[in-house]
Amino acid sequence: MTTEEPGGYEAALREFRWEVPEHFNFARHVVGRWARDPDKLAMLWLGQDGTERRLTFRDFDRRSDQVAAVLQRHGVAPGDRVMVQLPRIPAWWETLLGCTKAGAVAVPGTVLLTAKDIAYRVGRAQGVAYVTDAEGAARVDEVRSECPWLRLLLQVGGEPRAGWLDYERELAAADASRAVETRSDDPALIYFTSGTVGPPKMVLHSHASYGIGHLVTGRFWLNLRPSDLHWNLSDTGWAKAAWSSLYGPWTMGAALFVQDARGRFSASETLEVLERYPITTFCAPPTAYRMLVLEDLGRRRLGLRWCVGAGEPLNPEVIGSWERGTGLVIRDGYGQTETVLVCGNFPGLEVRPGSMGRPSPGFEVAVIDEEGRPLPSGAEGDIAVRVRPERPVGIFREYWQDPEATAAAHRGDWYVTGDRAVTDADGYLWFVGRADDVIISAGYRIGPFEVESALVEHPAVAEAAVVGKRDPLRGTIVKAFCVLGPGYRASPELASEIQEHVRRTTAPYKYPREVEFVSELPKTISGKIRRVELRQRS
Repeated sequence: MTTEEPGGYEAALREFRWEVPEHFNFARHVVGRWARDPDKLAMLWLGQDGTERRLTFRDFDRRSDQVAAVLQRHGVAPGDRVMVQLPRIPAWWETLLGCTKAGAVAVPGTVLLTAKDIAYRVGRAQGVAYVTDAEGAARVDEVRSECPWLRLLLQVGGEPRAGWLDYERELAAADASRAVETRSDDPALIYFTSGTVGPPKMVLHSHASYGIGHLVTGRFWLNLRPSDLHWNLSDTGWAKAAWSSLYGPWTMGAALFVQDARGRFSASETLEVLERYPITTFCAPPTAYRMLVLEDLGRRRLGLRWCVGAGEPLNPEVIGSWERGTGLVIRDGYGQTETVLVCGNFPGLEVRPGSMGRPSPGFEVAVIDEEGRPLPSGAEGDIAVRVRPERPVGIFREYWQDPEATAAAHRGDWYVTGDRAVTDADGYLWFVGRADDVIISAGYRIGPFEVESALVEHPAVAEAAVVGKRDPLRGTIVKAFCVLGPGYRASPELASEIQEHVRRTTAPYKYPREVEFVSELPKTISGKIRRVELRQRS
């Protein structure tokens, strides 16, 4: 079933059904199935020094079996939490699959975690094992005394620190793992939310919710085929890596292109890589696309056939610039750490720049009011996914050990995402902002996304974020933080010009009454703008 042929999307909505067996294990039932072909490519990996490795599904099946055996030999039981903090190296995939085979719960974290972050996460998750590289091991050691749960420490690469076991030596000595029969609803994965407001929560997924749920992500949105080479720019600590660098592509049998690029993102280098390798599908956050469109795209020869964006909504101007430069349309999509893709711009659907698209097959998505009632088109409300009487597969089980937060995220028959939107007459969803980010100024409700989209349409503005600032007259005013593009310099005259541009583009009451130029915007590890931090600065 695809959505590409005429009427395909509507047919998929009507006909798609979730198929969930009693027992399911992504590593054994999906990766193991592709591994029957000994030559089927799973990953083309590019190291920091330019080293290339071609790894098959059979390679990952074998190595993850060894990881599972190591975990079992050291007493990691089904349901135990294993902290995984690794860069974009094959060991990350091996470890997550190994945890799945052993029935352990993987808890991925970004390589940017500080020692304080590590202590918090290990304590909250009660992690019994930690798998990381030499840099991560050094940070774990800083807070080792605060992590009494940890009993197995595995270091990938470098000379192991005292108390740490060498990953490669342990795998080399491993026997065959003991098969663990995991139920579809057993715990499989915990991701900490990005925490744009407040401390991060633990999002618990079952073997089915991501392992089966991301079928819609891979098939309908990423539009993947077994012959594709797919590149996702996500850091391994973000749930988007699970979405687009593991479950979605490998469900469809597509190979991954992985570049172990550490440090700051380079738009020019990214385009060079896209020219040099036979990458066919591309997934990047809005931050990356905003930087890519500042390059001379017209002189590039890309072999891409499909591009998607996720993390935050893409501004229409960025979508237009990318299409003018490459001939390709970026297909925006929407989901959360708590979900798989719940709506998107699918093959066969008209792309309406700035819209998140329409609901995914297998999901009922609506904009609802405070009483849990779906609102008519044009009315602003909360984005929600129906979870009663039947809970769709791709929704998280709970905020682990936080029943109050879990209950607060549900309203009647709906899971409430915390984002605000409107729908149009054709069922497309249009993002307004996080519920906490909507600005009320002089009685008007102002969604930050619309103002930010107008700001980046100005040729001087590369990135922008808007927040509400307290004001004695209006209660709150709109304040803009702008990162300028190459060749532009901050000045009061430029600020006035940008304000007038927004006034003309949106509505007079929406324009930013203050503009502050900054060198960069504060972001979470997943690339989302931390507006809470900007509000504190205002």
